[in-house]
Amino acid sequence: MRILVTGGAGFIGSAVVRQYLEETPHTVINMDKLTYAANLAALPGAADHDRYHFEKVDICDAREVARVFAQHQPDAVMHLAAESHVDRSIDGPGAFIQTNVVGSQVLLSAALAYWKTLHGEAQAAFRFHHVSTDEVFGSLGAEGLFTETTSYDPRSPYSASKAASDHLVRAWAETYGLPVVLSNCSNNYGPYQFPEKLIPLMILKAQAGEFLPVYGKGDNVRDWLYVEDHARGLRLVLERGRLGESYNIGGRNERTNLDIVHLICDMLDDRAPLNKGARRSLIQFVTDRPGHDFRYAIDASKIERELGWAAKDTFDSGLAKTVQWYLDRPDWGQPDGSGGSDASGYRGERLGVL
Repeated sequence: MRILVTGGAGFIGSAVVRQYLEETPHTVINMDKLTYAANLAALPGAADHDRYHFEKVDICDAREVARVFAQHQPDAVMHLAAESHVDRSIDGPGAFIQTNVVGSQVLLSAALAYWKTLHGEAQAAFRFHHVSTDEVFGSLGAEGLFTETTSYDPRSPYSASKAASDHLVRAWAETYGLPVVLSNCSNNYGPYQFPEKLIPLMILKAQAGEFLPVYGKGDNVRDWLYVEDHARGLRLVLERGRLGESYNIGGRNERTNLDIVHLICDMLDDRAPLNKGARRSLIQFVTDRPGHDFRYAIDASKIERELGWAAKDTFDSGLAKTVQWYLDRPDWGQPDGSGGSDASGYRGERLGVL
């Protein structure tokens, strides 16, 4: 297949592209605007690969998006391009509406126009896979799991923009007949992640012996998914998911934020101890995020049952690999390194404070 991946230089998108090039015969067209969180360094060797094409294109640019479809003639689309950080959505919701809502509409319209030009088996085989988040479902209490039929209840500008894009995808399927599949995932972690997110930020700060800011009491719960496991799940949904269906992809790894920071501190103390003692002493509790959802947890039974997917990594094994990856690449995430933070101006400061 020829697969158009939007956001293929981002954290999850780059994992998908790496797997397609390393493990399949498929050709990948990577369409990415290269915003602050995208980094071509997450695709080592891809530029010289004969099954890889890169297009620096904003998904909001209708003319350029249409050109990419016409030029590359994809058999499928995996739509990952998005603004994704809740704290940034609090500071600047406009960018999230523009990329996640308007950009998704532009991409859907281009995909529909292209799909209508196909005939026979090519048209029947085409599919549009929209990748979303569990945050569209809102917040759970101490019990329960998100399923594919959970009602939407977004609480942040980010999750509201992703909920809107999910609804647009379903509308394009119902109204125009575009063949679509959807997936909603839990929190991802792993190599190459931009350092604004919890796990890479805590690793980098703890590695440097800096104070570790934990929101509220640190008792908010997330279900964590190693990014390589997620990428395998996305490939299965694209290739074998039932048209019109959505699939929840989660790692069955619930942890509080404080538990995660403790694990990171302990792993780093074992591998690279500080002269000034245990890193847990660096933890500082700070004012909670506005509207901070208490708990997310995904029921992944449907993708496990229908597509045979299961996470290979536990949280402990995935986190150990992630910590070691950052230790082996001390420049990642530094202003003069390869983590993309120089272009964004991000220096590890807190975002999303009202």
